[in-house]
Amino acid sequence: MPELVGLIIVLAIIFIIGSIILSLVPVGLWFTAYFSGVRIGIFTLIGMRFRRVKPARIVNPLIKATKAGLEFNIDKLEAHYLAGGDVNSVVDALIAAQRADISLEFERAAAIDLAGRQVLEAVQVSVNPKVIETPKIAAVAKDGIEVMARARVTVRANIERLVGGAGEETIIARVGEGIVTTVGSASSHKAVLENPDLISRTVLGKGLDSGTAYEILSIDIADIDIGRNIGAQLQTDQADADKRIAQAKAEERRAMAVAKEQEMKASVEEMRAKVVGAEAEVPLALAQALKDGKLGVMDYYNMKNILADTSMRESISNVSQTDMENDQE
Repeated sequence: MPELVGLIIVLAIIFIIGSIILSLVPVGLWFTAYFSGVRIGIFTLIGMRFRRVKPARIVNPLIKATKAGLEFNIDKLEAHYLAGGDVNSVVDALIAAQRADISLEFERAAAIDLAGRQVLEAVQVSVNPKVIETPKIAAVAKDGIEVMARARVTVRANIERLVGGAGEETIIARVGEGIVTTVGSASSHKAVLENPDLISRTVLGKGLDSGTAYEILSIDIADIDIGRNIGAQLQTDQADADKRIAQAKAEERRAMAVAKEQEMKASVEEMRAKVVGAEAEVPLALAQALKDGKLGVMDYYNMKNILADTSMRESISNVSQTDMENDQE
């Protein structure tokens, strides 16, 4: 019985030691690499464990590359993994580039991957160009008519400019600027409608792919429509503004005229007050003249008779004039 317990303990110890060894030594992965034609030392795999590198992330892409006829240094793959790169994506991109007869080195592919771009997608776009569709862009011709156009830009990835090159947003912005410039320089919107390819040729000749990660192959106008009459609208707005200015100036002149009228009325009232004041001095002057003997009593009465006669004649003249106006009516 004690011998059986000792045997069980020994087997348990052997099992634990074997589990530890198998966790440190990926024997299965080593056999897979060996029979795939990849010569890699068992101690290299153990070293990956201590460097906190998952051996499968390195060995499986290496097996794939070897089967595709590519030769890689395992240290470069491990360094790229430790730098935070995607080793499998880089290897797939290099295999795709080899099949498409595209010159792509491991260092450049690794740099593209570390720059945050999808290196495999870049190779695929380089082989099979993609189409970027711009939003509807509004531009105004010289005759004031708005033209709205939508373009499809066929681009191919430029492997040499993927690191540091601008993306799709820059392509769309530059194409939009080219459309606005081309339509704005057209003498009439009819010329743009008759020859939409004028936009394509002009925009394509501006070298819009400079400094970008793409090479523009073609620019095609997918849709073109007529928008608002911007020129007429601007003229209408200007006319309304001129009318409001004229109305404001007229109101200003009217206010000045009203003020002038009030000033004249005040002046008339002031003159009337002066006349009344002067007339009030006449009886005093007459009284003083009678008192001083410069005016006789008969002279005073003759003057009164003349005034009364004059007043009577004026009354008769006013009545006759009123009768004549009534007869004419």
